Amino acid sequence: MQERDIYGEALLDYQYGKSMEDITTYLKLPGFQQPIVDTFSLAYLFRSFAEMPALEQQALHHCRGKILDIGCGAGSHSLYLQDKGLDVTAMDISEGAVVTCRERGLLKVVHTSVEYFGGTKFDTILLLMNGIGMTGRLRDLPEFLDLLKSLLATNGQILVDSSDIRYMYQEDEDGTFHIPETTPYYGEGRFVMEYQGNKGREFPWLYLEYERLKNSAAGQGLNCQLICRGEHYDYLARLQKSGH
Repeated sequence: MQERDIYGEALLDYQYGKSMEDITTYLKLPGFQQPIVDTFSLAYLFRSFAEMPALEQQALHHCRGKILDIGCGAGSHSLYLQDKGLDVTAMDISEGAVVTCRERGLLKVVHTSVEYFGGTKFDTILLLMNGIGMTGRLRDLPEFLDLLKSLLATNGQILVDSSDIRYMYQEDEDGTFHIPETTPYYGEGRFVMEYQGNKGREFPWLYLEYERLKNSAAGQGLNCQLICRGEHYDYLARLQKSGH
């Protein structure tokens, strides 16, 4: 039985004007007894460049050459780059997301996973909205970084943002956070999305503080440069092959 594409259904409903309902998310984190429940507006996924956070705007300004937008969602980042005349290919594992992108006018969008692009080289690989999270678990990060590295052209770059979610944990008056010392790593979450009363499957999602990304990248022969920090423990970084 084919798994329902909850995320894609929501995007298509918004694209066709059928529904404006929010998506509800349930996030399980180490040390929490109950999932953290939140909602986000579908309209946010269809935002214009002017509506994007400064961190995302910075990332798009740094894009160059042949670009791969991994986990493109509704395609807002890729559409901006396409409108600027850049050669951008978008991809998502959600079929509904890919259809939405095509409906919005994105010319090069593929329903696939990252492995599909093996042998292709890109000047910029884009992983926004915590795209590095698709790694799922910290122990799988080296393999994922190796895969991305294999897709880089000479002098290519990986632009990635993420968040240090220590702020989710209790903070003492001295600024110390009560973070679980046991495994799994405190940034290893598990997500469930719900839309119109239907829940998708649970999937792992990784939140990564900058220093840990930098150290992991170094282990895979990648230099990590901090481009900027956001307003709430988030950051934008650039990864490049060592020596470039």
